[in-house]
Amino acid sequence: MSRIYLSLSQQSGFEIEYIEKALQSNWITSGGPNVNDFEIELQNYFGEDSFVSALNSGTSAIHLSLILLGVKRGDEVICQSLTFSASANPILYQGAIPVFVDSELETWNICPDNLEIAIKDRIKKGNKPKAIIAVHLYGMPYKVDEIHAIADRYGIPIIEDSAEALGSSYKGKNCGTFGEFGILSFNGNKIITTSSGGALISNSKELKEKAIFYATQSKDDAIHYQHSQIGYNYRMSNICAGIGLGQMKIFQEKIDSRRNNHMFYQELFSSIEEVGLFEVKNEDYFSNYWLNTILLKSSEVKNDLLQAFEEANIETRPIWKPMHLQPIFESYPYYGNKISERIFENGLCLPSGADLTIKNKQRIKEVVNAFFHN
Repeated sequence: MSRIYLSLSQQSGFEIEYIEKALQSNWITSGGPNVNDFEIELQNYFGEDSFVSALNSGTSAIHLSLILLGVKRGDEVICQSLTFSASANPILYQGAIPVFVDSELETWNICPDNLEIAIKDRIKKGNKPKAIIAVHLYGMPYKVDEIHAIADRYGIPIIEDSAEALGSSYKGKNCGTFGEFGILSFNGNKIITTSSGGALISNSKELKEKAIFYATQSKDDAIHYQHSQIGYNYRMSNICAGIGLGQMKIFQEKIDSRRNNHMFYQELFSSIEEVGLFEVKNEDYFSNYWLNTILLKSSEVKNDLLQAFEEANIETRPIWKPMHLQPIFESYPYYGNKISERIFENGLCLPSGADLTIKNKQRIKEVVNAFFHN
């Protein structure tokens, strides 16, 4: 049997048109007409006062956000612990200190109570955090009202990591537009892909231009090459942006497919008490369900189910291992009640690609039924 993957990219068929345009014009470098058009497409999607800078990765976007917020060596940045390492690595790029905060069980995202505890304690220690990195994990919006109320109370800007949340929203507003900066990823496994790539969303043209300045080696306005600030090679390529333009043609179709996958899992697990399907808590939250995830009653059951899927040639994956448990980050401050640890130990990501077929779903169903009913 062919392998069923966790989340593969799906081509629209329109990508080649934009790639050929780049090749024919010999615009085979970073920046260019496709990049400009891709930014416009995204800005139109996110709406008024959203300015998009297309970059070579979501990680680059987080790094530039920290730079634009003035984060320097020795500064502290609060970061959600239950996330992929790319959310936290750029903090170390700047020589800053990550302070990790636990999740809550309703959205699996940064916990408001522990966030405020962390802020108060860091201020008491003389280190008011310079920024907060909050993540919409697996496409699930975090508790926007509570988190932003706390951030506003202490005057700390939020970097909104929406790498997995393109198409998700809270109270009708798109994820990626709540924070001082929003972050997108177009990696090959995301809702839309540019093969690799990302974007930085800001609320002003000035910030967009500053981000692009840093992303193109911080070249000063001079005839010769002059650099007064450290620059980075972070701009998206014209060919990659062409792929993105083609992908935007079926963007809504991809969202619908992922959400239909969730409906399949809702029905599949409705009669299995040992499984808790991760889903929105109420109608304020709209998730793209980039990845469908479940919680099992123990890590042993989780591992056994993972093995059963693997024997059927179906890819599943454990939940992200929390950052405060990672060897590179375990010496940094952490505030929480081990909620993220429980989710990591007992959680499993299931196949969720937009290309999941009826036959694929039948094979998944057979494994689940055999595991829990036999």
